[in-house]
Amino acid sequence: MSTPDWQSLVRPNIWHLAPYRSARDEYSGTDAHVFLDANENPYNRPYNRYPDPLQRELKQQVSRVKGVPVGNIFLGNGSDEAIDLIYRVFCRPSKDNVVAIEPTYGMYSVCAAINDVEYRRVTLEAHFSLRADKLLQACSQNTKAIFICSPNNPTGNAMERKEMLRLCEDFNGIVVIDEAYVDFQREPSIVSELSAHPNLVVLQTLSKAWGSAAIRLGMAFAHETVIGFFNKVKYPYNVNHLTQEQASEMLHHIDDVEKWVHLILDERPKVMRAVSELPYCKEVFPTEANFFLARMTKADALYNYLVERGIVVRNRSRVTLCQDCLRITIGTPAENTALIAALRQWEG
Repeated sequence: MSTPDWQSLVRPNIWHLAPYRSARDEYSGTDAHVFLDANENPYNRPYNRYPDPLQRELKQQVSRVKGVPVGNIFLGNGSDEAIDLIYRVFCRPSKDNVVAIEPTYGMYSVCAAINDVEYRRVTLEAHFSLRADKLLQACSQNTKAIFICSPNNPTGNAMERKEMLRLCEDFNGIVVIDEAYVDFQREPSIVSELSAHPNLVVLQTLSKAWGSAAIRLGMAFAHETVIGFFNKVKYPYNVNHLTQEQASEMLHHIDDVEKWVHLILDERPKVMRAVSELPYCKEVFPTEANFFLARMTKADALYNYLVERGIVVRNRSRVTLCQDCLRITIGTPAENTALIAALRQWEG
């Protein structure tokens, strides 16, 4: 796809927005040692100082790990911040719309409702597969973004790469590929397609494979123009010092992350096989994530039984195409053993 007409995509008020400039935005020197510009308390270092609003050092590390230039990286308070920014930058309330697959991650529709943007659902095909033409047919001249989660939540399957790339090629708006679970899938990230598709936004996170859900560090990889508007609209200090510090530490432990992913992928087929052998299990769906979806008899009753045993899974029974389904995350071997033991004791 050729470079989009950014001005026609971006909300007019955002295009003309004069962003808030913090004290740390205005200062970019390296030799200062007396900071009297931000009304900070001079005591209790280092937590008395505002964090770098653009997370420059952390982005350098992310760039090395992910192979993406610094100028194409946005860091936020979880991936949810980047999702919300897509609405705030591109979608005019009560006028524009977005298109998304169904079922999928719930925050896309929540952010649409918060921002007063029409949310158009396109139900997935058999086996939760994606058809680009159906999503394109759901678009109108006021469709500003298409959301795809791959591997998808709650279904666990990765979407077909050629279908996602077709969206990038044939849609004139923003194509968002949410790769929260990319570290568990077989194919490499679609982030390698950024240079060829300037309308592509790829979301990743430290919450899953990196074992850092508590620190809330999300990443968006996109064209420099998109990153510029994200930085223009975001709150000044959106990623706090403690998060930046811990994220930096985690990025030095790639070997640990690879070990954790290997352990999870080794446990996954064992748990799936055990669940599939239960007399009340109707189907276990293929997955490329750190969880899987299983269709059960009396899923509601089974969910409540597990809760009573101190085991919490996710009941997705009321989600489109997921009737009587439980979503089960792969835990430690001990946690998985406890789950399977409890499931085998249920009499239904």
